[in-house]
Amino acid sequence: MQELMLSTSTFYLHADRLGEEVESLSRAGVDSFHVDLMDGCFVQNLGMSFQDLDAVRRHTDRLVDVHMMVRAPGRYIQQIAEHGADIIIIHPEADDHPAATLELIRKQGCKSGIAVNPGTSLGAVEELFQLSDYVILMTVNPGFAGQTYLEYVESKIIRCAAMQELHDFMLMVDGGVTWRALERLIPYGVRGFVCGNQVLLEQRQTYQEIIKRIRSLAEKE
Repeated sequence: MQELMLSTSTFYLHADRLGEEVESLSRAGVDSFHVDLMDGCFVQNLGMSFQDLDAVRRHTDRLVDVHMMVRAPGRYIQQIAEHGADIIIIHPEADDHPAATLELIRKQGCKSGIAVNPGTSLGAVEELFQLSDYVILMTVNPGFAGQTYLEYVESKIIRCAAMQELHDFMLMVDGGVTWRALERLIPYGVRGFVCGNQVLLEQRQTYQEIIKRIRSLAEKE
């Protein structure tokens, strides 16, 4: 049996009842809440805020992971930690000195992580693995919800999964995760998923039933 970390993208939750949704998903058994911060510069979209992060934090004792899709993320690490983040994830592509930023994240008492775009090779970021508690491979180009899962990233996922034990990080996947993607990627050794509307908004199933169904896929491994 493989243990999975299931993270819920807060981007898909109803803003007018965010607290209610967070509490419901916490009861259903998600492991963390994935908050996307977007600056309109590194990615074209703008999304979430410190107020949204505060709202998520108030309504759950689960982990909160903050995905920083912003340029020069080191400027905001202390603030994000103060607002209750447990895990802070940066894009090496957006940081002139990502190693220093990852060290700063750990100094703030948070777990560190990198998110790697589809077009970025593992060779370009491998030296950062030893500074990262989490490596998130993007299976869409970041910045917009509802994109289609990019299957060509799977060869990179397979290679990265084999590096987890050597570098002591958890491999996660973010972007367009569907049931088909879950079934394909869990056997490769992916240990965490950021789930959005393709999985969580099954109209005929409750959150608890969906989470149980996902975990049942890992029990087969």
